[in-house]
Amino acid sequence: MGIALIILGILAIGSAFVATLATVMVFGILLIMGAIFQLIAAVSGRSWRGFFLHLLAGVLYLVVGIFMIDHPVEAALGVTLMVAAGLLASGIVRIVLSLIERFDGWGWMLFSGLISLLLGIAIWRQWPLSGLWVIGLFVGIDMLSCGISWLLLGIAARSAPKPLLNA
Repeated sequence: MGIALIILGILAIGSAFVATLATVMVFGILLIMGAIFQLIAAVSGRSWRGFFLHLLAGVLYLVVGIFMIDHPVEAALGVTLMVAAGLLASGIVRIVLSLIERFDGWGWMLFSGLISLLLGIAIWRQWPLSGLWVIGLFVGIDMLSCGISWLLLGIAARSAPKPLLNA
């Protein structure tokens, strides 16, 4: 599994646009599946007070899922802009908290906040062009990272001493 994820991660990084579109399409399909479950929950619990909430959530999931499948490039642009906003906001919060609180290890949180802030700025400054590759690149990096960790975990498990069986 680790080797497969490493290969897929490298392919996704190398073809970030294709990986972005594939990710958006899969997310759209997942939203449609979620819509089906929300609508089933709404219909099966019509007398429940949460009926309209489930119905509204189901319709929203369905509309957004269909939009993502029908317009993957536009969906990728929107999602990428939200990622940039999230990185900017979380970076600023971590920077401010680390400078105000000065807890143990505050420097690492400051560093992490700076990285998030810089990533958010870089994505935002290149938007909308960044919307065509950021999601695929991030998914590829995650796959590569997970693949390496699974591979190293497997190597560590193989070299671990075998437990003695008491008969």
